[in-house]
Amino acid sequence: MSRATGTRLQRGLLLAATATVAAGSLSGCFTERQNEGAKLYATHCASCHGDQGQGLQRLIPPVAASDYVAQRRADLPCLIRKGMKGPLVVNGIGYNQVMPGHEDLTDSQITNLLNFLQTNWGNRNQTYTIREVSDLLGRCNGSDGQ
Repeated sequence: MSRATGTRLQRGLLLAATATVAAGSLSGCFTERQNEGAKLYATHCASCHGDQGQGLQRLIPPVAASDYVAQRRADLPCLIRKGMKGPLVVNGIGYNQVMPGHEDLTDSQITNLLNFLQTNWGNRNQTYTIREVSDLLGRCNGSDGQ
């Protein structure tokens, strides 16, 4: 094998190794965030809305198969950030409890949480982008730009 061929081979192997390491690093980043929405739901929402989004009888509304989740898309980011007080109707049933806000969540975390809700437990709704959530949070002065 000529010296030039050997050098090209070494460069090719180096590039392949670098690409493999980079792909492994990227997949690690995405893997850690892959289930973030489910984890955030378990931490911040499940104690009230139930571990399967079923709600609590006529006290706390369900988020599973929820017409409210489907129809109030533009309101959901601010509802999570700021909370809610007052009556609402979900799947034809009236509720009137206080929902605490989650000021501690970043825009990105709210996006992941909402996307989890939009695509689980019978909800088959369009997912959000971070930009969309940040813009919607701007309506309630709730965007942190993260």
